[in-house]
Amino acid sequence: MNRTQIEAEAELIVHLARPEHIQWLDRDHSILAFNERVFDWALRTDVPLLERLRYLCIVTSNLDEFFEVRVADHLEAARDGVLDDEYSVESYRRISEKAHKLVQRQYELYNKVLLPALTGQGVQIFAHGKRNAGQRRWVSEYFNREVKPLLTPVALDPAHPFPQVANKSLNFIVRLDGEDAFGHTNEIAIVKVPRVLPRFVRLPDSLAGGKGKIGVVSLSSIIRAHLHELFAGRQVVEFSQFRVTRHSDLAVVEGEIQNLRTALRKGLQHRHFGKATRIEVSSSCSEQIASLLLAQYGLPAEALYRVEGPVNLVRLNQVIDLIDDDRPALLFPKWIPQWPRSLKNSENLFARLRQKDVVIHQPFESFDAVVEFLRQAVKDPDVLAIKQTVYRTGPDSVMMELLREAVRKGKEVTAVVELKARFDEENNINWAEALESVGAQVVYGIVGLKTHAKMLLVTRREARGLKRYGHLSTGNYNPRTARLYTDISYLTANDAITSDMDAVFTLLASQAGLPQLNRLMVAPFNLHSSMVENIARTVTAAQAGQPARIVAKMNALTDWGLAEALYKAAQAGVQIDLIVRAACILPALNETAKGGAIRIRSIVGRFLEHSRVFFFQAGDEEQLFLSSADWMNRNMVRRVELAWPVNDPALRQRIVDECLVAYLMDDRDAWVLLENGIYRRLEGDTVNASAQQMLAHYFSTTPMPRASTRPRSRNAAAKTLRAAGDGGSKKK
Repeated sequence: MNRTQIEAEAELIVHLARPEHIQWLDRDHSILAFNERVFDWALRTDVPLLERLRYLCIVTSNLDEFFEVRVADHLEAARDGVLDDEYSVESYRRISEKAHKLVQRQYELYNKVLLPALTGQGVQIFAHGKRNAGQRRWVSEYFNREVKPLLTPVALDPAHPFPQVANKSLNFIVRLDGEDAFGHTNEIAIVKVPRVLPRFVRLPDSLAGGKGKIGVVSLSSIIRAHLHELFAGRQVVEFSQFRVTRHSDLAVVEGEIQNLRTALRKGLQHRHFGKATRIEVSSSCSEQIASLLLAQYGLPAEALYRVEGPVNLVRLNQVIDLIDDDRPALLFPKWIPQWPRSLKNSENLFARLRQKDVVIHQPFESFDAVVEFLRQAVKDPDVLAIKQTVYRTGPDSVMMELLREAVRKGKEVTAVVELKARFDEENNINWAEALESVGAQVVYGIVGLKTHAKMLLVTRREARGLKRYGHLSTGNYNPRTARLYTDISYLTANDAITSDMDAVFTLLASQAGLPQLNRLMVAPFNLHSSMVENIARTVTAAQAGQPARIVAKMNALTDWGLAEALYKAAQAGVQIDLIVRAACILPALNETAKGGAIRIRSIVGRFLEHSRVFFFQAGDEEQLFLSSADWMNRNMVRRVELAWPVNDPALRQRIVDECLVAYLMDDRDAWVLLENGIYRRLEGDTVNASAQQMLAHYFSTTPMPRASTRPRSRNAAAKTLRAAGDGGSKKK
């Protein structure tokens, strides 16, 4: 496979783009609807109080990213007066209206429910006007000792223009009366709050208001109380907190640069100062100041968000960190991932994998087993080479340190580091430099494509020659998020799969042609067309009167070609169940004339649903694939992605049971997409069960079944899915 084949695949996908005969759902509205489902967890009274606060923070963080990545095109179209397009005056108006309503609901919950509930638990965030004399003295001392030395207020005049304000930084805008030291009457001043300062500070227990109580003050309220001290001889007439959100996608024309790493490092310096897309201000902000800010950043009135409270609710995570040790009852019970059952009593993982492939279901089973796989490879003198892709691994990664140790032990180490992983660019640049510094071979993948595939390949010298062992995953090599995200890790010594993995690594390093592969499907070469072909096989079966079923679990479905193929399959009689966590452009479809249907649900739980699982039944044939890719155009055209089949009947049945059946039965954390495009939470409509809770209970209490008890017939998984039915999806 070569560049011509890549372009042909991309051309096919473009040709399939956005058919007009289907009433598609709007992608960006679907993203906002997903955040409303996350917000529902902050509303739920059966969720511990600090976890409700955490979900509130998650929604705010998600909205920040939405404004950083998705809003700029709508805003530009509105400025240009575009009337009839995907991005237009109307699209920006509708997005703004929906976002404003969600933000309003957030602050209403924070002020009217969560703050009073925290007070009821002996935790109080003391606002400026609620502090007693002792607290005010402590705050004053803290301000003068820790805060004031770091503040540099800037009064605006021709010699001091409006300062550069970094993306999402905390600032104050102040209107002054009187004259400055030089007799000038410049009214406006800006106070930038250094990011090194904590946004919330815990009061000494003696000042918290009673035994066992906890008192917290916000940095914004501390500065507010002492703003006048920053402007000696002048009066503070009015002020407001403000925060600017900026477009933050890094745009690098790879074909026009010599060194991608250097170009990205330079680009990171400018990311914090991209075009503004939103301004948040205090609810009391005057029209005069609000108009000044909007004019300064060239934004319409819809871009202004007035909030009653901290302008950045994400920072409330610091409150949780300050008090969680004292209030464990206000948190979820700690979940400790279990060591994978299939690896118990298996000290040598290479010997275990020679017997059979291993599936690890994170976070119910521990990602530590994957780390152990790499650790054993590093320590084993018979291991000659290790190759790994790096997409999101975090700033403090034990796996990256193990790769460095492998180099020092004389092993050949190749790391394919994706420098363009959004918001992880700096971490990945640092790891690339750290790996290169000890002699690892570091490559950055293919020009114009992101390497999103997750694979780790170990080559070992054995009696019969060189033997490869591989790890493939639906998620990242990040031990921290592996405790928070549901993903599937797949460990194998299968020669067909590992030889394919080696061919993909060769492609990424040398850009040589990709040979015909045995098992793996690779984007942007054939992953999209392979999925379309699998859908087509179910259509053929349905037309022949045979069983035809598709069950797919993913994070997002926004590729027009795959969406259209699914829609046509349902029209032909295929039963389709989709478990799509976030954005989905495909509408639900009640039973068609030929008996097909599209049922779509979203699971939002304690853990972030992240695994990608695709099941196809065509007559007596069933196939199941795991993948690093969502069904999005970017994954199919602009990324290097992998999908691989699970051919072992026992492992396939296990994945169907845990990743599909359990989620089709869920009616606690499940939302069903109705034909009108609205999501409805099931709320115990059928079995009153949460898939994540069921799985956590299963893995923590149930002994591992013997392999002989696993179904092994060709279509056993399809029978199980039929037994699961629609999991309540048809209920209205």
